[in-house]
Amino acid sequence: MQINLKKDVLPHVISVAVFYLIVLFYFSPAVFDGKIIFQNDILQWEGGAKEILDHRTEKGEEALWSNSMFGGMPAYLVSFEIAGDITNYITKVLTLGLPHPINSIFFGMVAMYILLLSFKVRPEFSLIGAIAFAFNTFHIISIDAGHNAKIWAICLIPLILAGIHMAFNQKKLLGLALFTLGLMLQLKFNHLQITYYTVIIVFIYLIAVIYEYYKEKMIPEFGKVALILVLGTLIAVGGNVSRFLSVYEYGKYSTRGAPNLETGTNSQAGLDKDYAFNWSQGKTETLTLLVPFIYGGGSAESLPENSNIEAALRANGVDNAQIRGFVNGAPTYWGDQPGTGGPIYGGAIMIFLFVLGIIYAQKSYRNAFIAITILSFLLAWGKNLEWFNYAVFDYLPGYNKFRAVSMALSIALFSIPVLGALGLEGLFAEKFDKKTIKSLVIALGSTAGFALLLAILAGTFGFRGAVDTNLPDWLVSAVQDDRKAFLRSSAFKSFFFIILSGGLILAALKNKISAQIAGLGVAVLLTFDLWIINKRYLNDESFEYNPSEQFFTATPADKMILQDQGYFRVLNLGNPFNDARTSYFFNSVGGYHGAKMRRYQELIENVISPEMSSFIQKAQAGDFDFESLNALNMLNTKYIMAGQTENAVFENPLANGPAWFPGNIIGTNSNDEEIKLVAEINTLQEATVNMLEFGEVQAGAGTVILDHQSPNELKYEVNAEVGGLVVFSEIYYPVGWKATINGHDAEIIRTNYLLRGIVVPAGKSTVEMKFEPASYYKTKGINVISQYLWLGLFLVSLVITFKEKKS
Repeated sequence: MQINLKKDVLPHVISVAVFYLIVLFYFSPAVFDGKIIFQNDILQWEGGAKEILDHRTEKGEEALWSNSMFGGMPAYLVSFEIAGDITNYITKVLTLGLPHPINSIFFGMVAMYILLLSFKVRPEFSLIGAIAFAFNTFHIISIDAGHNAKIWAICLIPLILAGIHMAFNQKKLLGLALFTLGLMLQLKFNHLQITYYTVIIVFIYLIAVIYEYYKEKMIPEFGKVALILVLGTLIAVGGNVSRFLSVYEYGKYSTRGAPNLETGTNSQAGLDKDYAFNWSQGKTETLTLLVPFIYGGGSAESLPENSNIEAALRANGVDNAQIRGFVNGAPTYWGDQPGTGGPIYGGAIMIFLFVLGIIYAQKSYRNAFIAITILSFLLAWGKNLEWFNYAVFDYLPGYNKFRAVSMALSIALFSIPVLGALGLEGLFAEKFDKKTIKSLVIALGSTAGFALLLAILAGTFGFRGAVDTNLPDWLVSAVQDDRKAFLRSSAFKSFFFIILSGGLILAALKNKISAQIAGLGVAVLLTFDLWIINKRYLNDESFEYNPSEQFFTATPADKMILQDQGYFRVLNLGNPFNDARTSYFFNSVGGYHGAKMRRYQELIENVISPEMSSFIQKAQAGDFDFESLNALNMLNTKYIMAGQTENAVFENPLANGPAWFPGNIIGTNSNDEEIKLVAEINTLQEATVNMLEFGEVQAGAGTVILDHQSPNELKYEVNAEVGGLVVFSEIYYPVGWKATINGHDAEIIRTNYLLRGIVVPAGKSTVEMKFEPASYYKTKGINVISQYLWLGLFLVSLVITFKEKKS
């Protein structure tokens, strides 16, 4: 059979062009004006990654250790590149040159389009599902916040499942190539929580496939395909093996690993339950999928003119500047979460189509995607469904490593468009009769009818949010009235969009218009609906020409400290452990990262935070008690910043320096005993060592001078009058750091709970420490080989598929 360009090629070219144009015009300031989205998380990342990026540029090698955040930590989860890695070029080609991170939205549309085509959904219906999947508010709000890796990982899910589905439907080689590509790229973007959700999706889908193969008595064939996909998994993991092993290795020592303290902490490995489930969605809040503003939108929502809040503020004599500020960031959200950037909404039209999918989709796939959707809801409810989610947290392997469980709704935002498109295809495959009319009425009644009911009954809701306790009663009443107005207008809009799309579908079923026109019409309505709501959260005002320049402009305080060319750390008292701006200029005691080292977090909670509070309280009374900063002194904290002006910088004369000989060694028998001592001792004169792990260690005397420092290497000149322990103000990490004394291997021991120590001989010696983790150096060749192996596989699969199409 010859390829028919009009039938086999043109629809797909048009669909891809539509995806490209949506991204092009929605993000036009980035594409046409060269502006950049002001993403707070990315700016924080840039601050934390500055040292690593500079080292990569200047030295042409990878900085595997970062000194700029939390006293020092592996750089794997900050910025990580591998020489010869071709995945960056692959994404650039596949996204047709669109800039990062908006290229993820385009790729997500294309990936979902491919998945739906693999399910034999016609192009015009696949177009609808693709737009609904990638252009939802969750993705747009996440990009605005800077969660780029998360969105890329989500947008690769359809490609992964498309490859699996093709492999089980007589397109083994092409399916293998697409599956391997999707998984390889998802692992590259290194968002393990989304990869975990992907595994859940695939697992449920495979149950449906096994059932179908079992009915056809083809279980051996299922096994063959499964083995092929295992090969793809090995190639995908191989293409990221350095990154994967390094992160896995670090995970044991991060806040995701087991605690080191027995008292005052959760003894279970992984995150604390309260922390993990803090962002749990309310059960009825899931209705934002149908009516986006049922819970008021974002925590700080801009209100239209003549709002109830504005009227109340004016009536109570508030000045115009304060009114504008409050109205532009009104507390409209009244749901269960501590806060939110906006509603999770993928289009009311798609919920309507999802109901059609429940009715018309092929039974096995219907059940699979319904199960995926329901599980998504259950997981997102978190602590609001304790009996289920606490059991999952405690017993499902690896699940206790993740937080922000409301992110689980990303699963539903994937499954709903798939089942919706399958339902629309199934509907048009049926004969148009009274049964069809009945099904349409059921779908319209359960979605449009429910939205209309919400609009009519809006006044029966309480609209009371946690933030209201901070507001006067007269203002609370106005806030609640605006929340009611948000719900009512949003519900009416959902109603009309569903009715209009239902009318197009009915017209096509009656042959008044073609299915293509109906599909394109529904796609236009869906895009228009999502476009309007998305623009509330990411619009032209979200873009700037150079947000980094503004964010990282050196303040007088920065300039003052930058005059000191020594090696030291800086503590910024303004929210230090959730801010990486300081790391842009200096080695910081604080930073911004979701996976700090566990020991460092324990030191923050038990020692550093109490020290800071005590210091600030005394400093406000004029007493700068640097002597009491036992932990901060041992971290070589030479400067403390309390603001942006020069007089807000305080030099600490008692910082211990890069390395020193303590005069007394205190042996301990437990981590709890050791961390308590660190808070009490003068860390310049005394040091602790856990004798159960490192044995007895003697004290020495002498001088130590830092001769050379880089992210991966430290060199010291030691003059020891008495041989013994040298304490270094460097964070202890048991994997990868290697030490030598005059070229001979030396043991690095842990001292003062989390610092490095080395026992040196009497006399002059040169001590060197290098970070050479085997997880990187012994595997980086496998990365490159695996990626080129995939490239060869992909090219061969394309040639064979093209030949099969022509024959």
